[in-house]
Amino acid sequence: MNRDWLTARGAVLAHWAEQQPDEAAIISPSGNRTFAELEANINRLAHGLRALGMRAGDSLAVVCTNRVEYAEIVFACVRAGVRYTPINWHLVADEIAYIVNDCEARAVIGDAHIAGTLAVVPARAPAVDIAIAVGGPIEGYEDYDAVIADESEDLIDDPQPGSRMLYTSGTTGRPKGVVRPPNYSTGLEALTTAPGYGAGLGQRHLCTGPLYHGGPHGLSLTVPLSSGVGVVMMDRWDAATALELIERYRVTHTHMVPTMFHRLLRLPAEVREQADVSSLEFVLHGAAPCPVETKFAVIDWFGPVVWEYFAATEGSGSSCNSEDWLARPGTVGRPPHPDHVRILDDEGHTCPPGEVGEICFRHDDTATFSYFKDDAKTAASKRGDGYASVGDIGYIDDDGWLFVTDRNAELILRGGVNIYPAEIEAALLAHPAVRDAGVIGVPDSEWGESVAAVVELDDLAGEDALIEWCHERLAAFKCPTTVHVTEALPRLDNGKLYRHQLRDQYRP
Repeated sequence: MNRDWLTARGAVLAHWAEQQPDEAAIISPSGNRTFAELEANINRLAHGLRALGMRAGDSLAVVCTNRVEYAEIVFACVRAGVRYTPINWHLVADEIAYIVNDCEARAVIGDAHIAGTLAVVPARAPAVDIAIAVGGPIEGYEDYDAVIADESEDLIDDPQPGSRMLYTSGTTGRPKGVVRPPNYSTGLEALTTAPGYGAGLGQRHLCTGPLYHGGPHGLSLTVPLSSGVGVVMMDRWDAATALELIERYRVTHTHMVPTMFHRLLRLPAEVREQADVSSLEFVLHGAAPCPVETKFAVIDWFGPVVWEYFAATEGSGSSCNSEDWLARPGTVGRPPHPDHVRILDDEGHTCPPGEVGEICFRHDDTATFSYFKDDAKTAASKRGDGYASVGDIGYIDDDGWLFVTDRNAELILRGGVNIYPAEIEAALLAHPAVRDAGVIGVPDSEWGESVAAVVELDDLAGEDALIEWCHERLAAFKCPTTVHVTEALPRLDNGKLYRHQLRDQYRP
């Protein structure tokens, strides 16, 4: 076996299968795998894909919930030279078919949990000639277990490096594939060393988020497994269940988003007090802004084990540990080197410290990206000499620490003054009755736009009471003029808000 190739290409699981064959690699509601069992099925699937005609360079779409097979699919593609694209399984058939067609997939591996949706996808994606179902039957799909049943557990004869192409979440339009170079570096190497992963140390990682999203996919699956650390996999988020799993499996590491922090903190006091979270060594969060008060409460509960990162599918900016954050609340960290992030004004000039502008990150040879088959969008993202932006707004303070205020596309403009929804949402989330909140701008004949809030409530709270709550904490021009109550805000599983859906529903 070519050990150098395996290590270099992310197939280091073969090493752990030899070193700790009986150690749990995956613990999940859909089944468990030891490292030896996981390694065997990865190779079986790689052989099975070859037998079905998949070759290096082909594209495969994965539409799957957090199942044990997901890990097998990912690592089999890495060994078979296949470019794979994870797809949000919450999408409707037309949305899934759009991505399947756009990524030029020859194969689809889909979850029987959404059999009705997936059954129609191959007919809407003419290039697909291989369809495999996991977790049960899907009309027109081959059975996953049958595909791998008689295949060899040995490495395929022609291993080649595969790749992953994630799609943007599509909060401001059709999602686009993000193409990275083979030697891609996030610039946040600290996040691979800070967890302190080590095989044989009794560590366990709790996967709380959807594996189709880049954060959980890398930080809750491929990184811990490649480090020889087992993953406890949740099939869906539930705050009480997460605490129970942390205690039962003595979880040491996890990745969360701020919405999960809100849900955990909203649990009854007796539930939180009885939960044993003393095993936690590293709690990483990102994907959405975290209100300052929420993070104070989480650090107070879990201890100074909380890390934050600022990143997007297209690139990464910074990371921050608890100690540094407590010294400057609200920061998302200091970029790994001074020229990694710049703040630019509307004319493309670098903003002085403390001045809000567009956050732009360096895209050199190892960190560049392009949008798949969309040169115009790629060009539109570029800023200045070697920088790019995805529309985030923020500033860098005098000491080089980065603060994110909001998304450019989500800016509210009232009477010529910029209003950032994240600040208002943080104020609303501090109210004891508010479970979740989203803020948008709505047309105002006098001011251009006014502020509207959409909230989920645990207890009844009147519109006037919530507006008054904001007036006690924010400047008057930032406060909502209207409040709408909803059962559930349109959030992705990664915590990001589909703000355009709120606009569609609540803008007159």
